[in-house]
Amino acid sequence: MSEKLEKNNLLFEEAINKETQKDDEKPPLETTTLWDYPRQSYGKKPKGDNKFQGVTPAFVIWNLVQRYTKPGDLVVDPMAGSGTTIDVCEEEGRRVIGYDINPKHPKVIKNDSRKIPLPDNSVDMVFIDSPYGDNVNYSDDPRDIGKISAEDPRFYEELEKVALEIKRILRPGKVLGWLIGDQWVKGKFTPVGFKVYQMLEKHFEPVDIICVARRGQSSHTALWHYRARKFNFFLRGFKYLLIFKKIEENIDKKKKIRNINWKKYK
Repeated sequence: MSEKLEKNNLLFEEAINKETQKDDEKPPLETTTLWDYPRQSYGKKPKGDNKFQGVTPAFVIWNLVQRYTKPGDLVVDPMAGSGTTIDVCEEEGRRVIGYDINPKHPKVIKNDSRKIPLPDNSVDMVFIDSPYGDNVNYSDDPRDIGKISAEDPRFYEELEKVALEIKRILRPGKVLGWLIGDQWVKGKFTPVGFKVYQMLEKHFEPVDIICVARRGQSSHTALWHYRARKFNFFLRGFKYLLIFKKIEENIDKKKKIRNINWKKYK
């Protein structure tokens, strides 16, 4: 590495550090497809409830909001849980509506995500952290999708109904972020993330896939790590953040093969 290039890299790192010090209450804007956070929330004001089973990392929502929305845009979370999306969006100057079949936040509206009471093409971004199967008892409501096993095809059929509602309310060209994890139960692995990806690809255009490290899980204990080694299985270490875009109207939907001049190593 030349001295000039090394100096430029040091200046760049110094600028990043200064920016972080100026605004140390905000997360970093992620630049890779691997996201890992030491805690669920950030800043002085809590986002969501970190005691809520399956609470969404606030950092994930913050990054999506920064990349795909601007102040005043409308963000919707059809399965808002403890309200992390609401708390993040309000702090960032975005309009936000959160729904849930079993609200745990004063601003979350009780509603079934398979029928969202909003007009067509009216939303600027949707974020959803859906059930991964029936591993968590979210509510006593029999309509709760989280009561269906991820091994049951009905689970994906019901999630597809949610996806179609999201597609209806989302403006063309706008983004959906869907957080989902896989399942390993009693010796059987179910690739929930892959199945949800395949379902979403039928209705949206893929933007990217992010790997979000799982922290604070009930299985991340010495006992479970011992069991994983003894019985030869893997604990879930990450979730997928599937980023899709609603296809814009009046464009050629045929997929074009691009010619890319890749640089090859000799």
